[in-house]
Amino acid sequence: MEKVEALVELKKNKTAMAGLILICFLLILALIGPWISPHPPLVPDPINRLKGPSWSHPFGTDSLGRDILSRVIYGSRISIIIGLIAVSISLVPGTILGLLSGFYGRKVDEPIMRGMDIMLAFPAILLAIFITAILGPSLLNTMIAVGIVYIPHYARIVRSSVLSLKEQLFVQAVRSLGGSNLRIIFLHIFPNTIPPIIVYATLGMGTAVLQAAALGFLGLGAQPPTPEWGAMLSEGRQYIQNAPHVAAFPGIAIFMLVLGFNLFGDGLRDILDPSLR
Repeated sequence: MEKVEALVELKKNKTAMAGLILICFLLILALIGPWISPHPPLVPDPINRLKGPSWSHPFGTDSLGRDILSRVIYGSRISIIIGLIAVSISLVPGTILGLLSGFYGRKVDEPIMRGMDIMLAFPAILLAIFITAILGPSLLNTMIAVGIVYIPHYARIVRSSVLSLKEQLFVQAVRSLGGSNLRIIFLHIFPNTIPPIIVYATLGMGTAVLQAAALGFLGLGAQPPTPEWGAMLSEGRQYIQNAPHVAAFPGIAIFMLVLGFNLFGDGLRDILDPSLR
C-alpha cells in the first residue's frame, strides 16, 4: 500500500517527473545509441575538421573531424555507467560503516567517524585528483576515486538514522525477545534507513557525473579517443572562440544529466520525507 501511495505522490510531483523524464530520455539514448548514431564516434575525418552544425553533422565535428553528435550519444553510456558504479562503490561500504558506527557506539563510532572526518577535511575534487594520480589516469580509476571520495557522506547519513532508530520501541522489543545485534541491524534498522539512502544516492549520481567530468577535463579520467563528456569539454576549450560547438554540446549533455538526477532526487526527498510534505 505504501509503495502505491509513493507512486501516486511521484506522479503528482512535477519536479520529480521532470527529472525522471530527462533521465529516461538520456538512458534510452544510451541504450539505442549504436542504432541511431549517424557516424562512427571514433573514426576521424580530417577533411571535415571543426565544421559547424549541418544536416550531415547536426552537432558539428571536432578537431579530428569526428561527429560530435555520435560522440555525445556514446558518451551518455559512459557517464551513466560512471554514475552507477561510483555511487555503488561509495554506497555499500558507506552504509555498512554507518550502520556499525551508529549501532555500536563509542568504541566503534570514534575510529570510524574520525576517519570519515579526515576524508571530509579534503575538498572532494582534490581528494579525487590525489587518488586518481596514485592509481593512474583511466576510466576505471576515475570511478574508484569518485566512489571513495563520497564514502563518508553515506556513512554519516546512515549513522544519523541509526542513532535515532536504535532507541525506538520496535528495536527494544526485538532485543528483549533475544534478537542478535546483526539481526537487529540488518533486518530491523537497515530497512528503515533505505529512504534517505535512495534520496542521497539519486542526488549522488549527478555529483558523480560532475566529478568524473571534472577529472576527464583535467586529463585524469577517460583517455582519448574514448568519447567521455569531460574529456570532450577539455578538448573543446582550445577551440572555444573559433568552434564553440565542440565544447558546447558535451557541456549541455552534462548539464541535462546532472539536472535530471538533481530534480528527481529533490522530488524523491519530498515524497519519502513526511516532514517536508
